[in-house]
Amino acid sequence: MKRVEFEAYLKDLKNKSVSVIGLGVSNRPLIELLLKSGAKVTARDKKETLGEYGLDLTRRGCDLRLGEDYLKDLNQDIIFRTPGMRPDLPELQEAVQHGSILTSEMEIFFEVCPCPILAVTGSDGKTTTTTILANVFQSIGKKVWLGGNIGHPLLAETGDIKHLDLAVLELSSFQLMTMKKSPRIAVITNISPNHLDVHKDYQEYIQAKENIFKFQKPDDLLILNYDNTVTREEAARAPGRVRMFSRKIELKDGVFLRGEQIISRKISRNGEISERVIMNVSDINLPGAHNIENYLAVIAAADDQIPDDNIKTFAREFKGVEHRIELFRTRRGVRWYNDSIASSPSRTIAGLNAFQDNKLILIAGGKDKGISYRDLGPVINAHVKYLILCGATAGVIRESVKQADNYSGLKIQEVSNYPDAVKLADEIAKPGDIVILSPASTSFDRFANFMERGEVFKKLVNDLPE
Repeated sequence: MKRVEFEAYLKDLKNKSVSVIGLGVSNRPLIELLLKSGAKVTARDKKETLGEYGLDLTRRGCDLRLGEDYLKDLNQDIIFRTPGMRPDLPELQEAVQHGSILTSEMEIFFEVCPCPILAVTGSDGKTTTTTILANVFQSIGKKVWLGGNIGHPLLAETGDIKHLDLAVLELSSFQLMTMKKSPRIAVITNISPNHLDVHKDYQEYIQAKENIFKFQKPDDLLILNYDNTVTREEAARAPGRVRMFSRKIELKDGVFLRGEQIISRKISRNGEISERVIMNVSDINLPGAHNIENYLAVIAAADDQIPDDNIKTFAREFKGVEHRIELFRTRRGVRWYNDSIASSPSRTIAGLNAFQDNKLILIAGGKDKGISYRDLGPVINAHVKYLILCGATAGVIRESVKQADNYSGLKIQEVSNYPDAVKLADEIAKPGDIVILSPASTSFDRFANFMERGEVFKKLVNDLPE
């Protein structure tokens, strides 16, 4: 049925005027799809030029609106906003009031996707959890379409998706803000303050995350982190079934840690309790308590669908996702880690805690996103022996360290750029040390995104002579 809906949707686009806002890599397949469907496309971006790509769009009949006035004359039949753009911008709201339909690539995908959807969100851990879920479902021969905030946009590929396939998505709060549908299986890894430079406040951020389950049906499944206060309380608002996971307590019905064992416990309708050991913590190749939680979430979502041995085998072999506590070089006895994904204090806290009592050389700092750094200071003091700061948040991170009760004169040095940060870290580090880039801040003060930041850091380190 959904395949017919997708074909009908494309047919309905013919000769309609459509605006696509934001012309990064993620929206280019969407523009291609719209042009092939016969829509009259206006492509908009605040960049002044798009180079050869812009010339190609013009040759194919696409109207370009670039630069400062890129939102001018926004009066098309359909408007696709880029996920990071607030839907309540005056230009967008005025267009809606005059009859335009405001939507997004992901919203339409939920409307026309012919197969079940499993989606993951959260403040931390969502990419790793999504990646693991996609791989363990692939291990049983399932055709998996990985997309959303990870992988690549899937709407343009919907015509190839079969009803027996599975779409596994990572969804950000920006993508969820205006969603009116929820996946069959939803996972929320945790929720803590994040992206407050875009969201009006923490409550709006939480409400955006809740859209991942708000429109579920009674038989749909929601996976929640019992150890996180916000997600635990969301269980009462879930319209479908709820299953919890916990690293700290034994749940009556859920997935939890007992000593070094990961346990799945279920209560049948007649009250009978059954439980089994899925695997041991030592089977998880990735370091850190947060990665144990990621696997607890995976097991809770995939229970009864994936053989335990498949999950255990993958856990033993999986080395992690790039830019997420990624060990990429060992040089002269010093291990270098790239944790560029850590764009919030909570993410850096999780990264530092992954190394337990090790004293690290930490490179941190970037663009502020309106989040308190108070909780970061004590963790830095506990795990870091030398702090190198670079970026707009250098001052607030420094103050969080010095104002913490456990501050005892940690060495702190501020540098002006990443080459200087890597040079200083290399001079300081001794055999057995760990150097980690974990910024606790966004990358947008110097880089296009956290991936570029991580790649620049890795290149600087890999260019160091043996």
